[in-house]
Order: sequence, then structure tokens, then C-alpha cells
Amino acid sequence: MAKRKELKRVINSICTDLAAEVVAVSLYDAKPAEENVLAIINSILKTRKEYISRISHVEPGVPAKLYFKKLIEDFNNQTIEIIDQISNLN
Repeated sequence: MAKRKELKRVINSICTDLAAEVVAVSLYDAKPAEENVLAIINSILKTRKEYISRISHVEPGVPAKLYFKKLIEDFNNQTIEIIDQISNLN
């Protein structure tokens, strides 16, 4: 299992990169609707907040290794959904 601090750093980095990609697409591509751009950025912020808090507060009764494995899997799935939303902005 990775250290919690390192895991938080990775999540922050990925969310920052996703937000930068949304801004880049909104500026340089087909000028998508502003409400769609803001909705995706809000989704990224909510995802970041949710997973950072889940790292800090492990569910009682669940083995830590399984908990963090599930957390990483859930984060990866959420990230893929956000990437799909970004690619559909055009």
C-alpha cells in the first residue's frame, strides 16, 4: 500500500491535470458551452474532495489493503468518466 500522503499527492496532481485539460479544451477547441465546462470542473473538484477525505477516514471493519485497493479502483473509474466528458465537450 502506498503512503497516504503520496496517494493524496497523486490524486491532487491528476485532478489538477484534468482541470487544466478542461480549460485548454474550452479555450482552444470548438468553444463549448460555458455551463458544460463549469459542470465538468465542479465534478473534478467534488471528486478530488471526496477521495482525499476517503483517504483520511478509512472505514472501520474493512482491511486497509482492500479499502485502498477499492478506493484506487473507484478513483480510476471516476477519472475515466471525467475524461470521457472532456472528450465530448467539442
